[in-house]
Amino acid sequence: MNKDLQLLTPGLMPYREAWELQKKVHAERLAGNCPDTLILLEHPPVYTLGRHAVEGNITADQAFLEAKGIEIVQSDRGGDVTYHGPGQLVGYPIFRLPEGSFAVKEFVRRIERTLIRCLEDHRICSTTHDAYPGVWVGRNKIAAIGLRIIEAVSMHGFALNVSPDLSHYTGIIACGIQERGITTMEGELRRPVSMEEVQRNVAELFKKEFS
Repeated sequence: MNKDLQLLTPGLMPYREAWELQKKVHAERLAGNCPDTLILLEHPPVYTLGRHAVEGNITADQAFLEAKGIEIVQSDRGGDVTYHGPGQLVGYPIFRLPEGSFAVKEFVRRIERTLIRCLEDHRICSTTHDAYPGVWVGRNKIAAIGLRIIEAVSMHGFALNVSPDLSHYTGIIACGIQERGITTMEGELRRPVSMEEVQRNVAELFKKEFS
């Protein structure tokens, strides 16, 4: 990975616009015209379906989608169905990975490790699960991970639940996992959590881990 890390923070951005931004940065990274780049942002409410998604895992009807203002987008990332929305810190690392068959697995582990450190900084104890990518607090997921690697450069990334509206999750079977729940940083701490503070923390930890 490049020793320099570029950080982009466009704020609240619709999913499709952010996807186009990713594609642009990905092309620049492939061409060697920019360093590894981390995009940190929030999305308006959206359900995204990964390449292996089961459409039946979106259980919401049209009335629910309209009432909550949630759109549905078919994505080319890995994984199943997930939710993005305000109060969730979404990160897109556009990084060149080292060669080797274990590079992607190690990349996921390093992202998980970085998010666990962020949660530790906020006094939340979390862990990984061998069967499910992401970060967990007990049986509840607090951060999801879904990637795509094209010519050894990553796209898509992670979503850390800071303070999203959990009622929006009731319209899906998140990541296709029925027997587990969803939690947030605010829910675990039972107090408000600053998105700006979490964003700064994640950016600093990514620089330490990947620079």
